[in-house]
Amino acid sequence: MEQSLSMPSDKPNLTARLMAHPVVRIVLGIVLTFGAVPLVMIAASKLVEKPYRIVWPQLLAAVLVWFGYRFYVRRIEQRQPTELAMAGMGRELGLGLLIGAGLVGLTFATLAALGVYRFGGVNSPGTVLMLVPLAELVLVGMAEEMIFRGIIFGVVQRSLGSKAAIVISALLFGLAHMPNDGVSVLAIAVIAAYAVMQAALYMKTRRLWICIGTHVAWNYCVSQVFSSTVSGHAAGGGLLRGELAGNSLLTGGAFGVEGSLVSLVLISTVAVFCLYSHAVRRPALAPAANG
Repeated sequence: MEQSLSMPSDKPNLTARLMAHPVVRIVLGIVLTFGAVPLVMIAASKLVEKPYRIVWPQLLAAVLVWFGYRFYVRRIEQRQPTELAMAGMGRELGLGLLIGAGLVGLTFATLAALGVYRFGGVNSPGTVLMLVPLAELVLVGMAEEMIFRGIIFGVVQRSLGSKAAIVISALLFGLAHMPNDGVSVLAIAVIAAYAVMQAALYMKTRRLWICIGTHVAWNYCVSQVFSSTVSGHAAGGGLLRGELAGNSLLTGGAFGVEGSLVSLVLISTVAVFCLYSHAVRRPALAPAANG
């Protein structure tokens, strides 16, 4: 009797149970990954005059996002961050850039064919001015993909399976854009479809590089090539001059082409194709034991 009472219990303590909870892991992941970004921006605004706050704060924040995500994966998930391994990075990043740029080009070509996008000529912004916005777009692409695909999708997939992870991460990604100017139900649907496409690409490769490339290329081409609004954020003059005018269901209104029915159809088509090709390669969208 005394021996049985003195046997050690294998029941995990409260801290271990909390750290294993999916919601706690997601919150910790977001804080560790993104927490340094506002700190860098605030410090830069306080310590450096405005003309000298170009490019480097965003690049510094992107580096800290990188290290923060890797720290989260190693310490909290207790695994190696293979989704950010350097081997194959160039090929996957390049493929993502091609997918994102191709989608944008096809979107504007379709809008032009429908008569709601009118090409007005070519600007000469200069190479430096074309490259400067890349710093912020790289930061945004890295941070959002690591948070929504690497953390939210990954944690939910391991807990509830791929189908639930696709739905939940897409819903949260769409809701995260609710405060943006010109948002609409159609815009949220487009953003959610984009998240599904990104999740499908992530499942196919188990890597974040292709997702980061797609994200950066989409934002860059919409804003810096076609001089158009990105998710309600108005862009300045990019490479091409053009005008979106007509039915807001097609133009996206104040939210930009990400609120367009054309974007919804095109992005959804790519998302379905990626999901189908993944299902053929791996029939069951079941919880991933190895993340």
